[in-house]
Amino acid sequence: MRFIHSSDLHLGRRFANIPELPDTNTRGRLMEARHGVIGRLAAAARDHGAEHVLLAGDTFDTATPSSMVIRQALSAMGDDPNVQWWLLPGNHDNLRDAEPLWQEIVRDAPANVHALTEAAPVRLADDATLLPAPVTFRNPGTDLSAALVAMPSPEGARRIGLAHGGVTDFTESGAHIPPDRDRSARLDYLALGDWHGRMAVGDRIHYPGTPEQDRFKHGRRGVCLAVTVGGALEVTEVETGHFLWTELDLPLHAGQDAAAALSALLPSSGRRDTLVRVKASGWAGLPEQAALTAAAAHAAPDFAVFELVTAALGTHYETADLDEIDRGGALRLAADRLRADAESETLSQDDRDIAAAALSRLYAYVKDTA
Repeated sequence: MRFIHSSDLHLGRRFANIPELPDTNTRGRLMEARHGVIGRLAAAARDHGAEHVLLAGDTFDTATPSSMVIRQALSAMGDDPNVQWWLLPGNHDNLRDAEPLWQEIVRDAPANVHALTEAAPVRLADDATLLPAPVTFRNPGTDLSAALVAMPSPEGARRIGLAHGGVTDFTESGAHIPPDRDRSARLDYLALGDWHGRMAVGDRIHYPGTPEQDRFKHGRRGVCLAVTVGGALEVTEVETGHFLWTELDLPLHAGQDAAAALSALLPSSGRRDTLVRVKASGWAGLPEQAALTAAAAHAAPDFAVFELVTAALGTHYETADLDEIDRGGALRLAADRLRADAESETLSQDDRDIAAAALSRLYAYVKDTA
């Protein structure tokens, strides 16, 4: 029995947190990539001889996606009638808040797309039964996978669980999925959704993560899982993500060529489809910080998104650097005052950071206009 395990497509997500610069369409490209992953999942099914794609919740980003998002998703899933799609309600598209959504899916879906709106076993094949645990409310407050324990299946059939939720519950409400649910429910495999990164909870319990990443946290392109049950369990990662979200650390020391260090850190290919966040840390002088800022501004247009974070980068001050701003007059008075505030032991850290950033900008401005 072979199938594709995926989750958290979040179709219709608008990416409002992504800056939209003039003459760019980054948000639109990210949204289109999420829709395009439907075809990549179908291709993964064909390539691995799988007839079924199991989506473990949050197929849609909200309970009220537009009809265009819904209909185009269903149409894409219906392109290959030999691939059966099984859609589980998650917390974003839960049964209560998204009731009209699921009614529309049931009414308009092609024959190979199935909405799992009941916690009841479904026959996948003569020797395989799907046991779904749909999310009823956005925050159900209980472990819905507990229903799998008593859910029946034919004698000798492979039991495949499908659920959405975390294996850790920090509120101690008992809502988390226990990491031994595969044993308590006698499952050959438990397909989970909710966590957006790839994670193996155990040999038979897996999160594939979202097939098209949407945050810097996980640092790799999205994947789905090609799973074989029967005999030895096989779980194979298949890359499906178009965009790479990556967070890079840039440790610096005083006197280092910060611009060269940044250039060496950045990927040399695939930049248009890469979103990068560079976190600079350590120490740098005013000239090095100005060079770093200029190098970042030069590199940024190559990438889908480029962000330079300097909150952890301290400033090493040299009198000669301040002399480059001005040896006297109003600019030098301002520079000396900002340096004093930046090194003050009585001001708050926020105020010191503001002064240091202002001094760096003043230095860069003077050098640019010199």
